[in-house]
Amino acid sequence: MQVRRPSPDRGSVQARGVVVIGGGIGGLVSAALLAAKGCDVTLIEAAAGPGGKLRTVISGGAAIDGGPTVFTLRRVFEDVFAACGADLADHVTMQPATTLARHAWGDARLDLFADPARSEAAIGDFAGPAEARGYRAFRAESQRLFEALDRPFLHGSKTNPLTLGWRMGARGLPDFVNLRPFTTMARALGGYFKDPRLRQLFGRYATYCGSSPFQCPATLMLVAHAEASGVWLIDGGMHRLALALEALGRSQGVRFRYNAPVREIVVERGRAAGVVLASGERIAAGSVVCNADAAALGAGHLGEAARRAASPVPARRRSLSAMVWTASARTSGFPLTRHNVFFSDDYAAEFAALAAGRLADAPSVYICAQDRDSAGAAPGGAERIQIIVNAPAIGDGAGFSAAEIAACQRQMLDTVARSGLSLDLEPGAVLTTPSEFAGLFPATGGALYGAASHGWAASFQRQGSRTRIPGLYCAGGSTHPGAGVPMAALSGRLAAHCLLQDQAAQRPAQWRIGNLPRPANLEPAK
Repeated sequence: MQVRRPSPDRGSVQARGVVVIGGGIGGLVSAALLAAKGCDVTLIEAAAGPGGKLRTVISGGAAIDGGPTVFTLRRVFEDVFAACGADLADHVTMQPATTLARHAWGDARLDLFADPARSEAAIGDFAGPAEARGYRAFRAESQRLFEALDRPFLHGSKTNPLTLGWRMGARGLPDFVNLRPFTTMARALGGYFKDPRLRQLFGRYATYCGSSPFQCPATLMLVAHAEASGVWLIDGGMHRLALALEALGRSQGVRFRYNAPVREIVVERGRAAGVVLASGERIAAGSVVCNADAAALGAGHLGEAARRAASPVPARRRSLSAMVWTASARTSGFPLTRHNVFFSDDYAAEFAALAAGRLADAPSVYICAQDRDSAGAAPGGAERIQIIVNAPAIGDGAGFSAAEIAACQRQMLDTVARSGLSLDLEPGAVLTTPSEFAGLFPATGGALYGAASHGWAASFQRQGSRTRIPGLYCAGGSTHPGAGVPMAALSGRLAAHCLLQDQAAQRPAQWRIGNLPRPANLEPAK
C-alpha cells in the first residue's frame, strides 16, 4: 500500500514542519505517523541512535538490551505500521513465548504460561485447588478491567473521572463504578490469593509502571491481562523494535538528527515555534512534539519559555528507578528461561525501604536471559543477561556510595543463590544506577516510568498529549496513557492525532490519521 501525501500549503502552520524531540518509542511513533500524513518531520535525539530507554549497552563486546525486555500488545504496533502502509512482520521477526515468566522463592518455583489452563494447573500444583480458583477469578477481573478501559482510556486522550464515565456510556456504567480505584492492589489481591507468594507474584505487575502494589490502585491489575494476552520474543532483542520504527519513519520521509541535544524550545507569540540545539543552531517549526520526560519541561530543562507547558513532578511522586546490570555471564544451577523473577522473603519491607529512599536489604531480582527462548534452551558458554533490582529515584542527589552499590550487588547475588542460581559476571559488566539514569533523562532523578501510579487520581494527573502552550505536544512513557512500551507507542499516536486535529481547524479533514482506529473522543458511547 502506497501512502499518498497531501501537498503542503506553504501558507499554513504545517508548512513550517514538525520537530520531534527525542527518539524514544513515543517520538518514533509520532514522527512516522505525522510524516505518513504529509508533515515535514525532523526528529532530534541527543543520543547516537534511536530507542531512548529501549537502548542497548555494550558489555564485554556484546550488545545487550539495557531497557524494557517484555513485548506485549503487539496489535498496537501492527496498527502503527499499517497506518504507514507497512507491515510490522516485514520489519521485525518474533516468536510467541510459551512460558511468560519463571518465578522462584528459594527452592519453590512457579511458571506462568501463555496458555491460561496451564497456568491454572501450575498454580494448583504449587499452592492448591483454592488458589487455582482464585487465579481464575483474578484473571477474569484483570480482563474485565482491561477491556473496560482499553478504548475510552488507553486509546483515548487524557480525561478526568467524569469524562471517563461519559466515554464509557450507559453500557459501561457497571464497569465504571467497579474500576476499584480506592482499593490498593495489595489489598485486592488478598481477595483472590491466600498464599502470600501469589500475592507477591501478581503484585509485581505494579512495578511494570514503576509503582508499589501497596500504594497503587487495584485498577492496575489490568496489566496482568496485557501480559496474559501474549508475550513476544523479538529476534535480536527489544532494540530491534526501535530500529524498525526508525526505518518506518525514514520510509515516510522523516529526517533524523542524532548527537544533537536540544537546549530550548522556542516559543513565539504564545506558541511553539521550533527548537535551539546545544550547538546554537535554531530549527523553526510549526509544531513540536516533546518525547522527553514531561518533568523536564516543568523543571525548565528545555528553556524558561517552555517551563509553563507542564507541571513539575515533585520527588515524592516519582516512580521507581533501578540498579541495572548488563553483562555476559556464565550461569549454572537454576534453569533460566527468558524472563525470571527471584522474590524476596518480605515484599512489604522491600517497598517500605524504597519509599524511604533506600535500597532494600533483601531485594527481589529480575533476570532477562536474552539468548534463551521461552523453553529455556541455553547457549553454550557465556550468555547475555540483564539484571534489575528496584531502586528509589534519588539519582539527582548524592547517589549511592560505593559501599552501598557493592552491598546491593552482594544481596542480588545472595537472592538468586537461594534458588540455586550461580552467576559469574564476566569482565566488562556494566551497572547503571539511578544517578546514571538521571543523567540520561534530566529532571527525573532516574525515575524510569514518569510519576508513580499511587492513589486513585494518579492516572488522571499524568501529562496529556496537549500542553499549556499551543503547538507543543508530549509523548512518551511519562505522559498519558502511561508507562511501558505499548503505552509509549499509544502516547505517540495520541500526540500525532492531537497535532493533526488542531491543524484541522485551519485545514480540511484530510489530516485525520487514515486507517488507525480513531482515538476515543468526548462523545458518550452509543
